[in-house]
Amino acid sequence: MTPGSKVRVLIVDDSAVVRQVLSVILQSAPGIEVLHAVADPILAMERMRMDWPDVILLDVAMPRMDGITFLRKIMAERPTPVIICSAVTERGTTASVEALAAGAVSVISKPRTDVRRFLEDIALELITAVNIAASVNVSRLRPLPAVAAPSAGPAVPPLAPARAGEGRRGALPQLIAIGASTGGTLALESLLTTLPQNCPPVVVVQHMPEKFTAAFAERLDGLSQISVIEARSSNVLVHGMALIAPGGRHLQVRRDGAGHLVAEVFDGPPVKRHKPSVDVLFRSVAKALGSSALGVILTGMGDDGAAGMALMHEAGARTLAQDEASCVVFGMPREAIKLGAVDQVLSLSDIGRELRELNGFAK
Repeated sequence: MTPGSKVRVLIVDDSAVVRQVLSVILQSAPGIEVLHAVADPILAMERMRMDWPDVILLDVAMPRMDGITFLRKIMAERPTPVIICSAVTERGTTASVEALAAGAVSVISKPRTDVRRFLEDIALELITAVNIAASVNVSRLRPLPAVAAPSAGPAVPPLAPARAGEGRRGALPQLIAIGASTGGTLALESLLTTLPQNCPPVVVVQHMPEKFTAAFAERLDGLSQISVIEARSSNVLVHGMALIAPGGRHLQVRRDGAGHLVAEVFDGPPVKRHKPSVDVLFRSVAKALGSSALGVILTGMGDDGAAGMALMHEAGARTLAQDEASCVVFGMPREAIKLGAVDQVLSLSDIGRELRELNGFAK
C-alpha cells in the first residue's frame, strides 16, 4: 500500500445479510474501500484476477469452495492479509484455528443468530481489525516449515519452590512465559512444537476470541511432544506442559501452600484492551518467580506485555523479544524494547533455539 491510499477490502461470505452489513460498516470508515462483496471463493477469484485486494474478510463454511481451501490458495499464490469471520460453532472454531495456522491474520467470531445486530455492535472492532491487517508484514504470513522436534527426555516431577538468588542469564528457568497477538498463532506453533517433553512449563497468552483457544490448544497438543491444554484454575505447572490462557479470561500464576506453581484463571476487566492480557500474566510471573523465569514477547499489535515484561526484567528474569524482520507485526516487541525491558532481540528461529537449548536440550 502507498501512504495515504485507502485499504481495499474484499468480502467473501455466503450470507447476503453479512455481506451487506459488512460493506456498510467498512465503507463508513474514511480509510477503507470495499472492492467487492461476493458469495463464494470462486467468484472472489474472478474478481481478484482484475483487482487484488489489500485485505480479505473471509467466512469459512461456504458453497463450492470452503474458506480454508481458498485461504491456502491465496497464501500459495500471493500472501495477503486475511481476517476470518466465522460462526461460533464447534466446527467453525476448529476450522478457524486451521485458518490461523494457514496464515490468517485474525479471527472475528460471529453468532449464529441476530448477526446483523452483532456486526453493527462491533463495527469499530471490524474497522480496527482491517486497518491492523493492512499493516502486517505479508512476507511472514505463510505457514512456517515444520522443524524436527528433539527426542523426548525423562519425565520431571512438579516444580519445587525457587532457590533464592538464581541468576537471570545462564540459569535454567523454572517457567517460560510467552505473550503474543497478531501473527502469534504461527509463531507459537513454530516454538511449542519443537520443545522436548522435559522442558520447563510454559504459560501463554495469545490474544484470541473466547471459545477459540480450546481448539488452538488442542491443535498444538496434537503437533507437540509436550502437553498443550487450555488453562484452568489450579492446574499444577509441571515440566513438559504448556497452558494457553482461555479467551475472555485472564491467566496468572501463583505458588500454592507447598510452594509449587499453579495456574489461576479469572474474570476481570480488559487490560490494555485485552482479556486475556499479557501484562496480567507477566506481572504474576515476576511476583511468583522473580529471577527464575524466562519471558518471551512475540509478534503483535499494541503494547500489551511491555509493562509486565519490564517488571519481569526488574525482578531479574531473562527476557527475549522477537525481532522486526521475523514478526508479522512488530508492535508488542517494539514497545517492550522501548521500555528497556528486553535482554535480547532475536529472530523467531533463534528464540526457538534458545528455548530448546535450555538445560542442554537438543538443538
